[in-house]
Parts: sequence; C-alpha cells; structure tokens
Amino acid sequence: MGKRVLIVGAGIGGLTAGSLLAKHGMEVTLLEASAELGGCASKFKRKKLLFPVGATLGMGLEAGGIHERVFRFLDKSMPLEPLDQVMEMVHPHATFVFLKDRKQHVDRIVQEFPKYEHNIRKFYKEIYRTASTVRTLMGPLPALPPATLKEWAFLSASIRPRHARLLPFANQTLEQRLHKHGLDHLAAFRHMLDGLLIDSMQTGSEDVSYLLAAVALDIYHEGAYYVPGGLYRLAEEMAESIKEHGGIIKKPRTVQKLERHGGVWQAWDQRGNVYEAEDVVLNVPVHQLPKILAPDNLNQMKKPLREAIVKPMWTTLTLYIAVDSTKLGEPLPPFRQISTGERMSEGGHFFMSASLPDDRLRAPEGMQTITISTHTEAQHWNTKEKYDATRSMLTERMLEAIEAVIPGFRDAIVHMETGAPKGWERFTGRPNGFVGGFPQTLDASLFNSVSHHSGLPDLYICGDHVFPGGGTIGAATSGIHAARSIAGRRLI
Repeated sequence: MGKRVLIVGAGIGGLTAGSLLAKHGMEVTLLEASAELGGCASKFKRKKLLFPVGATLGMGLEAGGIHERVFRFLDKSMPLEPLDQVMEMVHPHATFVFLKDRKQHVDRIVQEFPKYEHNIRKFYKEIYRTASTVRTLMGPLPALPPATLKEWAFLSASIRPRHARLLPFANQTLEQRLHKHGLDHLAAFRHMLDGLLIDSMQTGSEDVSYLLAAVALDIYHEGAYYVPGGLYRLAEEMAESIKEHGGIIKKPRTVQKLERHGGVWQAWDQRGNVYEAEDVVLNVPVHQLPKILAPDNLNQMKKPLREAIVKPMWTTLTLYIAVDSTKLGEPLPPFRQISTGERMSEGGHFFMSASLPDDRLRAPEGMQTITISTHTEAQHWNTKEKYDATRSMLTERMLEAIEAVIPGFRDAIVHMETGAPKGWERFTGRPNGFVGGFPQTLDASLFNSVSHHSGLPDLYICGDHVFPGGGTIGAATSGIHAARSIAGRRLI
C-alpha cells in the first residue's frame, strides 16, 4: 500500500479525494460525523419517503464533465435521466423555461423581450463564447490560485493563445457586461439572471465575477440530469469504491482534535480513538477549523484561509414536503425556481425540486417528495425569538408563493418539516447553518480565492469554501486538486 491518508468529512469533496486516492493505491481512512454520506448532498428518510437534504440537480455528469471523469476513473456508473428542459423559472412578469439547447433557449427569452432582441442575442453570443473558452481549461483543470511552482508550471502549460481573449474580462463583473450590451436597466431580464446566479454563485449580477458567471449561465446547456433517488447516489458510489480498494469508512466519527508530530498527523475522534496519517484532507466547513486545530496551526495557515474562517456565508431555510400528486392538476416538474420579484433571499426567491412520478426510490406511487430552499442571512436567526419568527414567516411566504403558482398545493401536502439553520448545523456540522460557499465576487474568486493548500505541511482542504465554490461540481473539483497534490500526479 502507499502512504496513509486521512479524509475528514464525507461530503462530495472528501469522497472525491478519498475515492481517487484509494483507487491510486493509497491507504485511505475516511471519518464522517454524520450517519449519512454526502454532506449537503445526502438524504434522510421518513418511512417510505426519501428526501434529498440539499443539492438535487445533477450537473457535471455529461461526457467530459467533472463527475463523469471521476466516475470513469473509478469504473462506476449510475442511472441518469438527461433533461432537455432543465427547469422552470417563475417570475412575476413571465415564466421562463431553461432549455438545454442554446439557440432555443435564447429564442424563448427573446420572445419575452422583443424590443431588445439584438442586445440579448449579442449578450448570449458573448456569454457562450466566453464560457466555451473557459471550459477548455476544465480539461487540464489547473489549480487556482496556484500555490506551488508545480501548479504555476501546470497552469502556464495549460494556457493557449485563445485564452488571451479572457484577459479583458478578468476584472469585470457581469453587471459591467450587461451595461456594455445595454441590458443593465432591463430589470426583468436581469432579475431572471440573478435567480440563476444566486443558486450557483451565491451572489447576483452586480458583484459576480463575469468569467465565472459566464460559465454558470452556460453550464446547464452542457448537461443537466435527474438522478433517480437523488445526488446521494454519487456519494454512495464513491464510498463503495473506497471500500473496494481497501479503504476504511467510519461513521459517525467527529474529529475533535488534529495535531502533527514528527511528520505524522494525529486525529482524535469523540470516542477517544486516534488515527495517524502522513496526509490529511479536511472536507469540513472552514469555520470549524478553530475547534480542531491549535492556535499556532491556525496562525500558520494561508492568509485567505484565515480570513475565510471569520467570514459569514448564507444560511438557508429548507422545506421538506411530500404531496399526494393525484390531488394536483398534473405532476410537479423536477426542478423549478419561484421568484416573487422582491428579493433573492428570505423567501422571495427559492429553488424547488420534486421527485419524478415514477421514482420509487423517493416516494410511493401517487406521491412526490419535494425539497425547497431559500437563502437567508444568519442575523435573522441569532435569538430564539427571531429564530422561531423567521422560520414561521419564511415557511408561510414560500407556501403562499407556491400556492399562487400551483393552486391546491397546500391541500395536497401529506407531510412537511423544516430544515432551519440549527438543523443544518446539527446534521451537517456547519456552524450557523452556513451553506453554499462564499459568493464568487471579484475579490473572492479565481486568483483571490481560498486554495486547497492550507499552508500547513500535508494538510489540504476541500469543499464549497474552496475554489471554485459551491455545488457538487465545485466541491468535487477541490477534492480532485487535493488528491492530485497528495498523489503527486494528475490522476484525471
């Protein structure tokens, strides 16, 4: 066997790193604090009902996509249902349908804004061209920000003359490009874009990095999938691969202390067990680091990471609902955004995903399970009085908005529970229920982002707080970089 590697946290990032390294021949031990695998892409059950915890829409599973490359390396596969109609986007002025086909998608949007047809077509032409250029770097997948001479050399070797066209956009926001195309004052169009960006980039057009926004607005066209059962299937397949290649997975195991002695890392769990490894990958929220590392270790970490530890993120309120779909006029679509037009958080905008009617892994015949989530600020939950009032208010706000779109929805509900910030903290280990990663603004993305290198010897971090940020694709990418650094080779 190769050297010992300890993975702390069985989110998508940790499982990606662990499965790649186990297949590579290293001695992998993975510790997970929860009883479930997958972190924010895990699941829970209520009798015959199964609910995805958070992440639901399958991305990066197309040929050459991040997850597809990982699963190809692992010789793993799972059933997938590709979506030609990715999602509905319900706004007060119109309902947009996000279509996989780029031309059809733009044609539909132009129908809503015929006076701006020329502007919109030029805008999307630029978006798709920019995204296509950026995607050529997703093949080699150089680490950003580069932290070693080897990573700088690999980045330099990945650059081609065509990438020079990205330079003028490097320090621009999406708002600046909207202004260039005369679309910054088209409020309804911009609100539609913001609805897509808040779910993927954790911020809107005003502040988001243009290069990342272009990829975010284009990537659904590359491939979006419904995964029967849910995205926890990705976690289970990677965990199975770890075990098939001699790795060990222990849960529930909460790492309470991590120290380095004589070139070896030692970790203690809540039961007093000690684990030793030459390399460690932490797939835990960065806000947890002060709880498990000594102050001297924290002071040795890279500056962006030290700053991230005290930086707040969005939290969320999630509704888990089961409906008798026979009481509805038609089955619910798998993915839908609903926006009241007021704001991009606090129940004014939310993402709603439902099981397909024939998905027996999630619900019995005639029923559908639904996961609904909205962004919310932690300050609204910091006292018991505010906590209870905010949960009640946001729940009612979202149900009211759904009822306006789907008459009779409330009467069809047979089960409902909420996942408020304390619930997220308890079950996923995220302090204050922080989820989704940091907003991908100019000052926190690309070369300004948090690296997977911690700054401590042989200690790496991954997850949605590391570039390229939130979502299963972002988490997996950081896991790939951690695995590459440990293996000393590209792997995929």
